Amino acid sequence: MLGVAIAWLLIVALVLGITWQLGKEMVQETNVSHLRYESRLLADEVTQQVSARINTLERLSSLLSQRDNPSWLQTELRHQNTLLELFEGLVVTDASGRIIADWPVVPGRKNLETGQEEYFRALRGTGRPYVSQPFVGRASNMPMVLISVPRKGSEGEFQGFVGGVVSLNRGGLFDRLARIRLGEKGYAGVATASGKILYHPNRDLIMQDVPSASENPLLDLALDGWQGDGVGALLNGERGLQAFSQIWPADWVVGLFLPMGQAQLPLQGFIRQLWWVWLSLAVLMLPLLWVLLRQMLLPLRHLEKQIGEVGLGKRHKVNLDTNMLELREVSNTFNRVEDERQTLLTNLHEREAFLDSVLSSTPQGMFVANFDGDITYMNPALLEMLGVEPGDEPGDWHKQIHPDDHPGAMDMWRHSLKTGSEFLRQLRFHRHDDEMLWLEVHARAVMLTQGGHSLGLVGMVKDITERRQQEAIQRWEAEHDPLTGLLNRRGFERRLEEAFADFQKTSTPSALILFDLDHFKPINDEGGHALGDEMLRRIAQVVAWEVRRSDHVARQGGDEFGVLLPSCTLRQAKTIADSLRKAVAEISVTQESKGSTASKEYKVTLSLGVTAFSEDDTAIDAAMERADSASYEAKSLGRNSVVVKMAAAAGSHEDLVALFD
Repeated sequence: MLGVAIAWLLIVALVLGITWQLGKEMVQETNVSHLRYESRLLADEVTQQVSARINTLERLSSLLSQRDNPSWLQTELRHQNTLLELFEGLVVTDASGRIIADWPVVPGRKNLETGQEEYFRALRGTGRPYVSQPFVGRASNMPMVLISVPRKGSEGEFQGFVGGVVSLNRGGLFDRLARIRLGEKGYAGVATASGKILYHPNRDLIMQDVPSASENPLLDLALDGWQGDGVGALLNGERGLQAFSQIWPADWVVGLFLPMGQAQLPLQGFIRQLWWVWLSLAVLMLPLLWVLLRQMLLPLRHLEKQIGEVGLGKRHKVNLDTNMLELREVSNTFNRVEDERQTLLTNLHEREAFLDSVLSSTPQGMFVANFDGDITYMNPALLEMLGVEPGDEPGDWHKQIHPDDHPGAMDMWRHSLKTGSEFLRQLRFHRHDDEMLWLEVHARAVMLTQGGHSLGLVGMVKDITERRQQEAIQRWEAEHDPLTGLLNRRGFERRLEEAFADFQKTSTPSALILFDLDHFKPINDEGGHALGDEMLRRIAQVVAWEVRRSDHVARQGGDEFGVLLPSCTLRQAKTIADSLRKAVAEISVTQESKGSTASKEYKVTLSLGVTAFSEDDTAIDAAMERADSASYEAKSLGRNSVVVKMAAAAGSHEDLVALFD
């Protein structure tokens, strides 16, 4: 019923809309025609007014031509009082433009020079009557125009002009425009071709400039001589109908303006009445339509009820008794679809039971995620692996990922959900009991065979904690000395390579110390290798204690050691090397007495070579060679000393600085 009511209202709205559109076009065409006719009548009447005044001045000019006596001209003007019904005043000039007579007499107007005025130059140049641009009268302070005709001599030479001053506020020039009525808001106006308003119902706009071409293009065309009509913007910004005609003798334009709302006002009333008629008709017809539809839809209600009972399990099929062939076909189709649905549900339940059994019995951790990335299922193996209780919600699993692994894992997870690509990542996971696991997560998108749409992700999870720990131990053993726990040659050279790369990229200084033990051989030969190993371990501890935590200490083999000092200058490295020399000199090991043999104490000293990376170095080998060479030079200086060796400058020998006891 609601649908019928809405459809009826839409039909009514459509009919009214079409009526409104057609009515607007008809009303606009009628009003434009009326404005066009009125503008022509007004232009003709103003043209007659201007022409009548020009003819009067031409007759007066014939009377006053060939005479330049000011007194005679003043007397003749005084006899023309009847012309003051058409003009506010009369003036006569000589050939130079100086006013030599005026009536009525206005103080200061006689002898006034007009030779530079635009109307004087136009009269003298064309020799034809001319209407000036508007100006404000000095005596009356009112807007005026000057209508003037030339005075000619017997040979046709220019002797000046006779002019009549016409007030724009009175004098009958625009009486017809003042009496015209175009509704409440319609109006007429007159403007010069130069764009000055001569007449407007709003007196404050007289002598003002007309709107620009961008604001009213039609008016701009009319100022160029066009006559016609159209729709454009009015002075108040409202759109309205416009019609323009030319007043050729004065080079003026008359325009009629009617706001669009005023033009369409009668149509709005008609549409409003028509709307109520249609609405009343709709209200009267709705009860009848309701009764007819109720009767027609009764079998459909029975069908709806039986379908609902099938959904609730109260019946197995729809049995509809109706003569409507379409409804019988719908019920038969529904029964067939319901039979197929029941078969599919049975198969689905069997498959779900099988899948649940498989997932529950597999020792591999498995999960299912939806489109939003939420875990919707975890099998028992995964729940046990992650320490999640069976009744807990698995939705916040990602919060237990290690903070360092979380951003990358979640970015890849969202990418896999969005693109359907494979997810494979190793990450650290914190169980609720604070145990940290290394997990390998491998998931794939489940795609439909038809349409290629993804249903989510299905994945497996492996606990690789033990494997990662074994790999970490292997990596540590590969780069560390098993006796001292220091870096071995391989680990030391890798860190040298890293420091050298930083030096090449950012000019970060790094220093290198290489040394071996003085007097170490007697410890091995006399005390045995166990005593020698004990000495090596003690030296490793002392050296590691003396250097910074950011420095790298290595035992490169035998009694050869190395120290890498990142972000360290040669001066600092020299100080550290000397502290190492002094600290190691205090270390001793004692060979326990055997029988009559007394205990013997052994000490060692260091011969240290110090250098730093140079811009001329192309590899770490150059720095290693300098430090090794400096270490040998320290031995040659008597051992227990420090030698600092810098890279050789171009064309010079290497600098050598020795520090020893």
